[in-house]
Amino acid sequence: MSLEHSELILNADGSIYHLNLLPDDLAETIILVGDQNRVPKVSQYFDSIEVKKGKREFITHTGTLNGKRISVISSGIGTDNIDIVLNEIDALANIDFKERKIKEEHKQLRIVRIGTSGSIQADIPVDSFVLSEYAIGFDGVLHFYANENIQHPELTKAFVEQTNWSSNKPLPYIVKYDENLGKTLTSNRIRLGFTGTNSGFYGPQGRVLRLALDDKNFNAKLASFEHNKLKVTNLEMESSAIYALSKLLGHRAASLNCIIANRSTGEFSKNPTLAIDSLIKYTLDKLSKD
Repeated sequence: MSLEHSELILNADGSIYHLNLLPDDLAETIILVGDQNRVPKVSQYFDSIEVKKGKREFITHTGTLNGKRISVISSGIGTDNIDIVLNEIDALANIDFKERKIKEEHKQLRIVRIGTSGSIQADIPVDSFVLSEYAIGFDGVLHFYANENIQHPELTKAFVEQTNWSSNKPLPYIVKYDENLGKTLTSNRIRLGFTGTNSGFYGPQGRVLRLALDDKNFNAKLASFEHNKLKVTNLEMESSAIYALSKLLGHRAASLNCIIANRSTGEFSKNPTLAIDSLIKYTLDKLSKD
């Protein structure tokens, strides 16, 4: 059965609606960054660039490095944007746009997030790198999809009980990274983490400017949680949806976090640009040699 035009939305040139890409524009190895200005900071290290396209906050460069074809795409901030990006890159790989039908042969993508993050544990220093072994989502995106087989309910139950999670907030969900992709990216420079994905930057991450928080102890509760030696290590705004939708769509995903702030100690990186560039080069080296 063909997909309706209201469901699979294409531009006049046949490209996917938001990303403005044609299927051949996309590599099977994809780096996601939040900031559109970070796309050229990644692609500057490519040996060649064949595609430069964009629409709104979604910028894509596709090129090659050491013979490996790689796409880098900016997602913008938040899991709502990840819902757009993950569904559209999967459509580019696994839907026939002319026939408007799902392809019989599934193409599996490698998806790696390079992002900034704040640690909530005092022993995770700024400028360090955290690979999210698990991501816990406080955003609710996964609950709009059939998802029972990818979650870790025992861990979620322990988290809800220990943090006295409010029923007014979305039920958290926990998804693990792709272990094989994780092995490709790991080294003695990398700390494995349990990453919290928040639905906002200020209140949802415990920041106070002029608005009072619903729970002023929110970050302290996150930091004190422990189950089977797992602790929440850092906070950001995309990883849980990347893991969840990648699992559901049959792709491999991992999230690398450059720690530019320590919320526990109040420290901030003295040179975040240099730290992020170091993570970019590290990631490209790992992916281009695999």
